[in-house]
Amino acid sequence: MEHSQIGVFVTYAGAQGHVLLDRELSLPQAWTDDVGRCERAGIPPEPPFATKPQLARQMLERAVDTAVPAAWVAGESVYGENRSLRAWLEERSQAYVLTVSGKAYVGRAGRQWQVKTLLAMVEEEDWCRVKAGDGTKGPRWYDWRWLPLAAPLQPHWRRWLLVRRSLSDPTERTAYVVCAPETTALATAVQVVGRRWTIEQCFEEAKGEVGLDQYEVRSWTGWYRHITLAMWAYALLTVLRAGHLPTPPPLKKTPQGSTSSSLTAFKTSRALVCR
Repeated sequence: MEHSQIGVFVTYAGAQGHVLLDRELSLPQAWTDDVGRCERAGIPPEPPFATKPQLARQMLERAVDTAVPAAWVAGESVYGENRSLRAWLEERSQAYVLTVSGKAYVGRAGRQWQVKTLLAMVEEEDWCRVKAGDGTKGPRWYDWRWLPLAAPLQPHWRRWLLVRRSLSDPTERTAYVVCAPETTALATAVQVVGRRWTIEQCFEEAKGEVGLDQYEVRSWTGWYRHITLAMWAYALLTVLRAGHLPTPPPLKKTPQGSTSSSLTAFKTSRALVCR
């Protein structure tokens, strides 16, 4: 934009806190096509034009390659409607819950359906009321339904269209594409949706506590220096806060000595969120 910079961010959301994990400056193609303009702003010649989903994939690759222990990826519709990003996550056997708008298309029953058509066809019965975490105004309760979509290539994995319905206005509905192991429960996917909102909290807290948005830079280097320093400061505060939280209970063993159920809960509590 003329007088602002747009960044793409990945956050890490866990049971004991959340941090801004990675960042990339999003440059419009009018910039990347103008070599002289890029040179004046200190932009290195290597980065070609990249869309937001492409930048998100770069950062998710870095997180996965460095073994960040996240069981899920969540994000808003600009990422959910990018088929290439979804396909890449599925190739990596990475479970995700990604928002999609009514304009998106999904495969179901051997054909492509527009999401808004499926939302209009959802029956009024068999909704499940599940809490998607707690917000600033209290528990976030919604009604939920999910519909099976075309199965992915991975054995024992499934895709669903998860639909959220407002309690105050039943006509207000939001859709998500979910890809996860076939044993995944609806309540688990709903909890991941709740984790997606932590990125808004990250931005609000980082702006108020460490000055994430308090800069007037005009160079590539200046933007990355300021944003990275703010992210480090925010991460430090998150770690300090976590030190005062109650100690999580130990993993409970099953009669066979396995910790699989507790491990599943542990992993579910951790997600990478894109914005």
